[in-house]
Amino acid sequence: MEQLEEEGRTFMQVISEKYSPENFPYRRGPGVGVVVPIIGPQGSPMKDRLNLPSVLVLNGCGISRAGDQAEIAAFCAHVMELDLSDNKLRDWHEISKIVSNIPNLDFLNLSSNPLHEATLEPSCAEAFSRVRRLVLNNTQVSWDTVNAMTREIPELEELFLCLNKYTTVSPSTASCASLRLLHITDNHLQDWAEVRKFGAMFPGLDTLVMANNSLSSIQDSGDTLQRLFPHLRSINLHNSGLHQWEDIEKLNFLPKLEEVRLKGIPLLESYTNTERRSLIIAHLPSVNNLNGSAVSDSEREDAERFFIRYFLDQPPEMLPYRYHCLVTKYGKLEPLAVVDLRPQFHARVEVHCEDKVEELSIRLDQTVAELKKQLRAVVRLSANNMRLYYIAKDVDIAFGPEEMKYSTRALHSYSIRDGDELLVVPKTK
Repeated sequence: MEQLEEEGRTFMQVISEKYSPENFPYRRGPGVGVVVPIIGPQGSPMKDRLNLPSVLVLNGCGISRAGDQAEIAAFCAHVMELDLSDNKLRDWHEISKIVSNIPNLDFLNLSSNPLHEATLEPSCAEAFSRVRRLVLNNTQVSWDTVNAMTREIPELEELFLCLNKYTTVSPSTASCASLRLLHITDNHLQDWAEVRKFGAMFPGLDTLVMANNSLSSIQDSGDTLQRLFPHLRSINLHNSGLHQWEDIEKLNFLPKLEEVRLKGIPLLESYTNTERRSLIIAHLPSVNNLNGSAVSDSEREDAERFFIRYFLDQPPEMLPYRYHCLVTKYGKLEPLAVVDLRPQFHARVEVHCEDKVEELSIRLDQTVAELKKQLRAVVRLSANNMRLYYIAKDVDIAFGPEEMKYSTRALHSYSIRDGDELLVVPKTK
């Protein structure tokens, strides 16, 4: 028993247990509680024994071997997606036995299987030729294995190589022109000399996801970038080590680039969130989506104007290239007027009572009743014996004084400013 546990279970054992009619007795059909024949992509043609969907999720099931290949071929002919992550598969020969008998397989996830020492022979690699989306995260597979796969899969579109501890990239002798998405986050690709190899390996690349790689800089010239990644539309550089605006500006040389993700980079640490977004948008005129949010025309114009003003006081030798482009577009803008929008807590007002005028500082966080108490010593009237009016200095005189008749109303609600007037009128008996 212990030896069987060490060896693991077979693929066929697991699907026989997980999808047996006893464990999954109900399915759509004319009868209730019976297994119904279904021919086509939604159900297994081997209806008498197993109840298999076209998407098989068998993660963490202890699978290490294929099992009977004839049964795999019989039961899985309709299967299109297969998740074998977090199992005990360490032999490509066993994996190929599974995959070669699933003729319609489009998606294969082998993440977190112990494949770091496994060697993929060309004869085994041929078994994967129909797969379009391949996930090899946290497998530590070698680049020799990756390249063998890409050579044998003529229509591979998506490749996931995250968490594989790569520090370098070993290019293939043949390119994989069909690949559109490369997801290679959480590795150790710090040198652009390694990243640039993806251009020749995957010339049709549309999306490059390289978050959490500590990439230090983008070292190629504009012409080289344009040649290496002519179709790259989206790039994710979250948590990279970029620390110069020149690296951001180089992204403009990617001719099809529309979407960029750039959170958590050293260059932007000293800026506020608003400054970060505005400065990046202004640097990248062709990008219409930043960090997952669309960039509108009005946001772009605001960002570009902000960019000009942000660098106004810089010496000429420190001005970025983009600054001169934007000055040509908008002209050299004047700094925005500084407007203090903080609420006032005090105001100096003129208090008028009959023929007496006195300047007084009042607190704006108090009520009308509290203000009347303050005025008693100034106008020599009791609070109950005064009527109080507010006169705004800059308001049309046609509106006249506003009587402050509500004793609990806060003074700040009148928008009292320095220089305004308070008129105190004694109540007639």
